[in-house]
Amino acid sequence: MAMIEFLPINPHQLDLHLIQFGTEQCSPNHTVGPGIRDYYKIHFILEGEGRFEIGGNEYRLGPGQGFLICPGVVTRYAADELRPWRYCWIGFDGIKAASLLKQAGLSNEEPIFGSSDLPLFENLTERMTGSRPMAAGRGMLLTGLLYLWLSAIAESRPPERENAPARSRERYVAQVVQFIERNYASRINVADIAQFVGLQRSYLNALFQESAGCSIRQHLIAYRMRRAGELLSSTALSVGDIARSVGYDDPLLFSKMFRKTMGTSPTGYRSGADR
Repeated sequence: MAMIEFLPINPHQLDLHLIQFGTEQCSPNHTVGPGIRDYYKIHFILEGEGRFEIGGNEYRLGPGQGFLICPGVVTRYAADELRPWRYCWIGFDGIKAASLLKQAGLSNEEPIFGSSDLPLFENLTERMTGSRPMAAGRGMLLTGLLYLWLSAIAESRPPERENAPARSRERYVAQVVQFIERNYASRINVADIAQFVGLQRSYLNALFQESAGCSIRQHLIAYRMRRAGELLSSTALSVGDIARSVGYDDPLLFSKMFRKTMGTSPTGYRSGADR
């Protein structure tokens, strides 16, 4: 028996958003795949056993273990014939998804994790289900519970010694993020950011892409559109004024980028916020 809920994309939560979640007691030999996903998916095993296959590797997993599926990666997983597993799972995506997974110690190369706190993951999933009666605040609660899922995985990692190059990379990424947050309203570009940080443009962009899962330009655009959405929802400023407030002199270009990022026009977004 499976319990699953699919969720619409929330344009207010582009950094990280839940797509689906559920729990399932699988039948013997129940198999999923081989196949791919367009988003990240994590399973955590509560009872029983099964097999997870990725990149030519097969993992035999049981209670207290979990596995990550990354977008575009072929995987296959199957419940044991005698002791089929019961698991809970989350499907999610977002600008910060790859970076948060990296902090949690998960990647396509290292997709397996373990935790002794089995009730925690099931409880978090049950709280997601229990939030259905909520209205305006449910999206924020679900995102918070998703962060708790990832936090619990990160806490389950064995302690590792940091190395200086890794700290340097994180410092550069933090400088990029801070520079964008402080200067997004100006006509800045990736070259300006690289000059500020003091690294060659292509090298800095590669560092940022590895850590954040998107390019510096993509992050800049997404941040500007989120700020524009907040202004559309909370002020009566014209679309042109909002465009200039987030670094666009051309309102038509701004509207084009807003629709591409947020899935609706600035006026449509404002109308939806007013309802």
